[in-house]
Amino acid sequence: MIPTVGDIYCAYSSLLGQYTACQVTELKESDGKSSQTLAAIVQLDWSGDTPLQHDQLDQLQPMIRSFYFWNNDWDHRFVEAEIPADYILTGNIPPLVTEPCRSYDTYWDIGNSLYEQRKWEAIDEKRRQRFKQACSDESTVTIAGMTVKKNTSTLRNFSPTSDTDIAALEQLYCLTHIEINHFTAAIIPFLQHNPFILELHIDQHDMTELDFSDTHLNRLIIRQGSLQKLTLNREMEFLSLVGEQAGGLHIDADGEGHALTLSVTATPPVLTGLNRLQALLIHGIEQLDLQEVTATYPALSELRLWGKPGTLSGVSSIARLEALQFFSTFDLFGFAGDDFPDPSQLPQLQTLWLTSLPADAAKSIKARYKKLAATTLDLEITKPRKPEWLAENLNNPFRDWDGREHIKHADAKKAATLYKQCLKNIRDWAQHTHDSTSLMSQLTAMIEMYTEAFNTLDAQSGCIDTIEREEIATALNELLDGLQQQLDEQHASTLEIDRQALEHVFERTREF
Repeated sequence: MIPTVGDIYCAYSSLLGQYTACQVTELKESDGKSSQTLAAIVQLDWSGDTPLQHDQLDQLQPMIRSFYFWNNDWDHRFVEAEIPADYILTGNIPPLVTEPCRSYDTYWDIGNSLYEQRKWEAIDEKRRQRFKQACSDESTVTIAGMTVKKNTSTLRNFSPTSDTDIAALEQLYCLTHIEINHFTAAIIPFLQHNPFILELHIDQHDMTELDFSDTHLNRLIIRQGSLQKLTLNREMEFLSLVGEQAGGLHIDADGEGHALTLSVTATPPVLTGLNRLQALLIHGIEQLDLQEVTATYPALSELRLWGKPGTLSGVSSIARLEALQFFSTFDLFGFAGDDFPDPSQLPQLQTLWLTSLPADAAKSIKARYKKLAATTLDLEITKPRKPEWLAENLNNPFRDWDGREHIKHADAKKAATLYKQCLKNIRDWAQHTHDSTSLMSQLTAMIEMYTEAFNTLDAQSGCIDTIEREEIATALNELLDGLQQQLDEQHASTLEIDRQALEHVFERTREF
């Protein structure tokens, strides 16, 4: 449903723990290729334990943002005009803001800026004034051997060697974000008495327990390593766990993670304590069973998955997530349309974005959710992939080279691209070649090109060891196996390739 200019909507904000409100101040058509109506909404300076009532409309005012680097402006932005299902229409009054809107966003998500403004106003006024004054201070100080401007807000590559280096951070009145290379315990007291430090990255540590309960952080990115217990503060909104896990990790979070977003890579680590986790983001997936995810985190309202590309199983289990509102996948395969739950099984779903998925699954899911997309669902199903694409990308034997310590990303990409080209050649020859002699000539040239390419790669970077040498030979044999199978299916075994001769071409050309 599209709103009307002047409409007042309220919705529950999990950050505030209350209802809050916004007003639609303007409607317009998007400038993009697709015709789409946009609504300008402004955050109102109101919250309450119950939804806004009609008799309260004359008391409403736009919220003024002054927190951190904002300078007394409104939270006024264009969003897609389709009203979220949980937003409540309270009434309509003349727009409280008549100035043109110039900002754009993806989601309605009201309440966030009001929450930040109230946190800011709770900080001592003198500290807030000092923060604002320092924003324009371009003078420099030396901290841990680095020359840093006093108005620095983000400090990267911070490698403290003493408590003195930590104490020197007090000179940076605008500091909100620290990326520390080598953890030192002195950082904890600093975080506890500095209300402006909102984000912390820890790259290296040897700690088994870390406690951030008395800090003001809302974002934490930390390497798992030997960590066994992690205690978070109530304000924590985002936690990213990077690197390999040495053992199980218990996380003590407010409400068992009811307002927390967790980001992990590849395979979710073994965690306890997050039974009510709100949102889960998983990157770099190669193989993932969603049954394990939904059993571990049954309260998820948001689940986003990115493949490397990768395969996904247990897709039907997302029907267990009764509170699921947002679900997305990217470059993930291995499931059919019938595996995906019907709309009736996901009654709270508001957003469904599926990008780069099996073509048959894309067709089936789009058909079943098309009716809902016309009313309450934000549906985007794009880049359906046919089996040929999967063979070239998902099943590419050199995909695993990317990420190995001794192989550069560029070299891994060259190997994968080379395989894709050979696969395309073989697919074409299987369909159009009717003469064994010409086919052998084409294959000989291809194998020489394939092998010479790896000769050059190894000569330049020395990246081919025993394992890679075997993988190169195995990949070639699988290509030839696939070609013979296609020939048998299309030509009833009247065409055969001389495998021994082709193996000889590979061996005499190989220098790695």
